Amino acid sequence: MDSVKEALLKRIDEKYLAIDQNSEVHLEGLVWAKPITYWDYIMPEALLSLQVQRTTLPDEMVFIMYHQINELLFKMVLWEIDQVSNSKSVEAEFFTEKLRRISRYFDMLATSFDIMGDGMEPDQYFKFRNTLTPASGFQSAQYRVIEFASTELINLIDYRFRATINRDTPYEHAYEHLYWQAAGKDHETGKKNTLIRLFEEKYKAMFLTKMETYNSTNLWTKFKQLPVAVREDEALIKAMRHYDHTINVTWVMAHYDAAEKYLGEAEATGGSNWRKYMHPKYQRRIFFPDLWSADELSHWGENL
Repeated sequence: MDSVKEALLKRIDEKYLAIDQNSEVHLEGLVWAKPITYWDYIMPEALLSLQVQRTTLPDEMVFIMYHQINELLFKMVLWEIDQVSNSKSVEAEFFTEKLRRISRYFDMLATSFDIMGDGMEPDQYFKFRNTLTPASGFQSAQYRVIEFASTELINLIDYRFRATINRDTPYEHAYEHLYWQAAGKDHETGKKNTLIRLFEEKYKAMFLTKMETYNSTNLWTKFKQLPVAVREDEALIKAMRHYDHTINVTWVMAHYDAAEKYLGEAEATGGSNWRKYMHPKYQRRIFFPDLWSADELSHWGENL
């Protein structure tokens, strides 16, 4: 046996000994294992079976697949964020690279709206959209988790209530005053529309857990825990600003413009006032406020 094979077998022995396993058993298993194929690994048949139309209108398929692609990209974003969140010691280069990856995903999302915006006949859309009520893209749970994972909760609270909320506020109370509650909650009466009620029945418990999990590990908090010299790294600051603006302005406005093309003055399927809910100059979602000048903050989302 040549030295390369011996070295390889030694490494295999060491790997399995470390987890109290017999390496010979695992090696024998390779004798009977089937060769891997693209379709076994990627499972395209399973993936392509997930598009189920509710109508007979062909362009509904574009709508379904486009949103499923969004969800896959959201999963990629969270995969990168969690590598930063779960790291005990984060270097500027590592942090910057993860932000660049995430921003590329959202850059892709921002430029992809033409696929849907120019890819469906308005007449077909206005027919099949009525079968979707009260569902809405608002109900993307992964997108809400991305927000929790990106910044401190205070930056996600409705501006009207920020003065009454701090880090000691119970998560349940903070949750009830998140900016997106305005899409379907009357804060005077506490009544919520069907859009939010169904959303919360499905995800509220998970959201409260994520709010607590990311309270000390979100990207903004992790950034502020870095040494001063690292926080002043120009490449890192540039990546942070690009991430913030891409998610909270560029991508949102691409979504807004696509909605405007199809909806005009109509309500969203979930019944929300989508113009005021979506436009960044109203909601002013800003993940990393200290990285922007006073002038930039005062004109957030306006100079588009």
